Amino acid sequence: MSLIPEFAIVGHPNEGKSSVVSTLSEDDSVRVSAVPGETTECRAFPVLIDGREVIRFIDTPGFQNPRKTLAWMRAWQGNDQEMLTEFLRIHRDDSALHDDCALLTPLAAGAGIIFVVDGSRPLRNMDKAEMEILRLTGRPRMAIINCKDEESRFLVDWQNEFRKHFNSIRLFNANKATYNQRIALLNSLKAIDQDLEEVIETVIQAFTQDWENRRQQSAALITTMLKDSLNYRASAPCPPGTDEEALRAKLRSAYTDFVTKRERAAHQQLRRLFKHTLFNLQLSEQSILQEDLFAATTWKFLGLSDEDLIWAAAMSGAAVGAGMDVLAAGISFGVFMAIGGAVGAVGAAVKGRDLLSGRRLLGMKLDKQQMQVGPVTNIQLLYILLDRALLYYSHVVSWAHGRRDHATARDGEAEKQGYASEWTTEERKVCDRFFKALQKDDLIVQEQEEDALVDMLQAKLKEMSRS
Repeated sequence: MSLIPEFAIVGHPNEGKSSVVSTLSEDDSVRVSAVPGETTECRAFPVLIDGREVIRFIDTPGFQNPRKTLAWMRAWQGNDQEMLTEFLRIHRDDSALHDDCALLTPLAAGAGIIFVVDGSRPLRNMDKAEMEILRLTGRPRMAIINCKDEESRFLVDWQNEFRKHFNSIRLFNANKATYNQRIALLNSLKAIDQDLEEVIETVIQAFTQDWENRRQQSAALITTMLKDSLNYRASAPCPPGTDEEALRAKLRSAYTDFVTKRERAAHQQLRRLFKHTLFNLQLSEQSILQEDLFAATTWKFLGLSDEDLIWAAAMSGAAVGAGMDVLAAGISFGVFMAIGGAVGAVGAAVKGRDLLSGRRLLGMKLDKQQMQVGPVTNIQLLYILLDRALLYYSHVVSWAHGRRDHATARDGEAEKQGYASEWTTEERKVCDRFFKALQKDDLIVQEQEEDALVDMLQAKLKEMSRS
């Protein structure tokens, strides 16, 4: 075994080996296919943390002719330490054993073994031959039962047979494995050989610290997105004769575009932080992340009640009929008007620019022939953006890299009214102080409250990873 622990992922074709490699290495460039025999050559996938390789997983072809390979090994009369090297020398040009030679090559070089089987199918004599080959190699070895569906009636047979050939056994679904399940698998690897204990413990510590760093970066990314969105302000000339309603609509549109794009950019940063390049989560139709940020449905789901929405419509000067539609559950209009950053149709409620001069109506201001929008004065937007960021984070961290079906996520959002709604009073006070600090020009206070929010969010993200 080299100083960098190396494990070959071996097994029968189409048992999920590549999915296991992809999930363990957090590398979705691993070719995963339902077609048997897609992997024909070994390929190493190093795990890098801070630019340093800490562990290496090798994707291997499936066994091609295990009966012939096993027969040769059983007939071997030489030194056990030389058996693999001699097998590879003799059969390297044998096309009937090409794949067997390929998968045994890293074992001959000292790699440990992670044997993968699909536990949803029955045990066969071919599987027993493969297990015996791996036992005869003498390499440290673990068996993984990678159930592709909910079928479990064959598990006892697999487990009984595995106990005869392997140092450790684990159930591990590569399509659903969480961070904690991957750490548990690494802990099990320590038990397969005493010589591996120290080096694998170092790997686990590196993984743990890396995820702690990612949570800190995630909290900082979310906080910066909130700051940018809530601090936004813009102004435009508004000389006498200007169509104020049209100008308000233009400023409001510019603001909603800015915040929507800023939110999307933050979500993509989270995606990259957790090494997803193929991640294409198809959210359920009920997912709040499918809704437009400024849709009334979003606000109702993540915080505003029907009464709040009616009040928001009334304060914005919207038609009374729109408010009544809300009461009838016909929620189709936007509630951006409830945000301090902009307001629509206030001219219908207050006549004359002179009456508006120097005053703010939910953040919209007319002063010295300038119309200004922002900054936001309603903290509700903070919670909307925050809840959506946490929901997106929860999807990203729970999406296994080996998953390729892109099926609709079953996120349970229909029962969840946002994360912040469950926070303690003290935790919500952190958000409140952060929001109030943004309204001031004291940069020192702003930085202090930003740091406090980052720390609190980092703790909340850690809690989410345990659930």
